[in-house]
Amino acid sequence: MAKKKKRDESEAVQSRNEEDDSELVNGDSLETKKKKKKKKKKRKKEKNKRQNEQNDVEPNEIPTVSIAVPGSIIDNAQSLELATRLAGQIARAATIFRIDEVVVFDNNSSSTDDSRVTATADNSGENESGAAFLIRILRYLETPQYLRKCLFPKHNNLRFVGLLPPLDAPHHLRKHEWASYREGITKKERHPNSAGTLVDVGLSKNVLIEEVLEPGVRVTVPMGTNRNLDADLPRQVVSSSKPREEVGTYWGYKVRYASTTSSVFKDSPYMGGYDYLIGTSEHGQFVKSSELTLPSFRHLLIAFGGLAGLEESIEEDKNLKGKNAHGVFDAYLNTCPHQGSRTIRTEEAIFISLQYFQEPINRALQRFEHQNYSA
Repeated sequence: MAKKKKRDESEAVQSRNEEDDSELVNGDSLETKKKKKKKKKKRKKEKNKRQNEQNDVEPNEIPTVSIAVPGSIIDNAQSLELATRLAGQIARAATIFRIDEVVVFDNNSSSTDDSRVTATADNSGENESGAAFLIRILRYLETPQYLRKCLFPKHNNLRFVGLLPPLDAPHHLRKHEWASYREGITKKERHPNSAGTLVDVGLSKNVLIEEVLEPGVRVTVPMGTNRNLDADLPRQVVSSSKPREEVGTYWGYKVRYASTTSSVFKDSPYMGGYDYLIGTSEHGQFVKSSELTLPSFRHLLIAFGGLAGLEESIEEDKNLKGKNAHGVFDAYLNTCPHQGSRTIRTEEAIFISLQYFQEPINRALQRFEHQNYSA
């Protein structure tokens, strides 16, 4: 009996050894299998995380499109007037194509934060960087006309903005126009019968909001259908994204400063960041607009290069060391092949590219809506 037991154990050991040998012959040892299983589990976890993030999207959340532009393009302008006109072209393009965010990025490592870039010691503007200048003009033009005097003190670099064509965006309402929402600025004066705040929304009379806010704050106010301003009905401030989410009305763009190329992606204001990055360059791949398929994105970013292109911007960024443009972006595209000029200026490339991306973006948005509707 003892011999039989010993023989059985011996056969079992031999069988295990044969299995181990077989695994080693096939190149998959037990350790390798464990590693593969661990990797598979990690990929599954990441996939589930992405799916959960997509499920966390509110039903009325609208996908956003951002563009990134180098501030250095302003340094190339030969005069203040030409620089102003260049900035005006970018603002017009952003508005025409319903861009949600314009990111102005800088290759100058000495610029480290937004406050330093957007503020100068005086109003002369002599030492203002190209990025700071572009941000100032973009923000000025996006602001409704009736709020500009309160939000923008006199500045030398705003001298030629009067020559620019107006954006005429939906939130740039005239005094006689009534809309579901209006942009306003909080006033110092208080309502005699309420603890709320008075807001100038560009109408004949200030409106009252429930919130108590500091004076000089820009807010979005729902106006409703009651046009009787004498009723003094308190209103409630809403997010600036509400008009687009609720009634589908484009409500202007936000402007953000990025001190480096990598900061464009890293410091995204959106939860989860940008989920699809596109770079534009004459060295990029050419795909016909009708054949380009974009994924169902939540936050899309399209980046444009300066005089030397995105390639140089990436090379100069120490945070992107060892990476090339094809490694940084999900898609690296040439939106204007067979160009007649040796160079396409950035402001021209923005118009060309945003028109090129119109149909692919619309198709992606339709899929996004269909997915949300089905869910």
